Amino acid sequence: MNSSTGLNNDKIESKDIFKHLKSNYILKKLFKNLSKMKLLDIIKYNKNMKHRLNISIKNYKEYSEIYSSIEIEIRIVNNEYGKFININTDNEKYYHIYFNDNKEEIKRNYLNENENVEKIKIIIDYQIKSFEGLFEDCKYIEYINFKKFSRNNINNMKFIFYRCISLKELNLYNFNTNNVNNMSGMFYECSSLKELNLFNFNTNNVTDMRFMFSKCSSLNVLNLSKFNTNNVKDMGWMFHRCSSLNVLNLSNFNTHNVTDMSFMFCECSSLKELNLSNFNTINVIYMEYMFSECYGLKELKISNFNTNNVINMRFMFSKCSDQFKVKIRAQYKNITGKAFYNFF
Repeated sequence: MNSSTGLNNDKIESKDIFKHLKSNYILKKLFKNLSKMKLLDIIKYNKNMKHRLNISIKNYKEYSEIYSSIEIEIRIVNNEYGKFININTDNEKYYHIYFNDNKEEIKRNYLNENENVEKIKIIIDYQIKSFEGLFEDCKYIEYINFKKFSRNNINNMKFIFYRCISLKELNLYNFNTNNVNNMSGMFYECSSLKELNLFNFNTNNVTDMRFMFSKCSSLNVLNLSKFNTNNVKDMGWMFHRCSSLNVLNLSNFNTHNVTDMSFMFCECSSLKELNLSNFNTINVIYMEYMFSECYGLKELKISNFNTNNVINMRFMFSKCSDQFKVKIRAQYKNITGKAFYNFF
């Protein structure tokens, strides 16, 4: 082993190896993290091969790829060129991107016009904690597959797929959301997505779901059956303009902490019925345009709504059918609020 690795060609006593190894500028950070996590077991020195070191790491199989514990594969539309990833960091070592043709690692996040690439492999380092805007405005991506996601440190997924307008298939089976607190705008204007099955999402720590599915105009299957919304405070615009959604089951939603439901179902024009009898609205302040332009809505169960603290209910049912408005007036006479005068 030469001097560039922190060891020279002179014989080094076994007891001094760890000291020399830790002084190496490349390995120093790795050993610091391994030691902190109590993964470093022992460093062995073989005197018959004085330039060779064997490092034993506990739970090696689990942690052997600690620097590449997230792996993403994407497919782009018709070999178009453009932005395909957006990690907000000035340090390039945090992510690695490989083209599928020659596996060459690149240090940029745009394709060029003359490149003929169908698949791109992305490996993201453990130090990244925020996925905010990761694929924002990546309008040429039609497929994203999170092949490996073995980390818990990601806490922000705001706008992660924002305006991925060509995205048709999204494999989130291995997605890890255990410590995420912000999912606002997560799928905003993914207008080509027809199906989203989020049964594996852990939303225990999420406080913000504002705009989460807004403008997903092709979405007709949405599974939120495992969502825990106990800590969510903002659901404004959450399903806004999900115009192809004709069934929406939110029976598991706990809305006790929600303060904003404005525009929540606005322009969900294909919904025929919606059961929100489980909604707790005691802390809601804003409900303006909540069901506005739900043209197809015929049945709505909101008899348990408490609107005592609502200060804005303007146009809550504006542009709904006249027949539906008559039914609302008759069945929900007890719904009151400071802005009730603009209810319809």
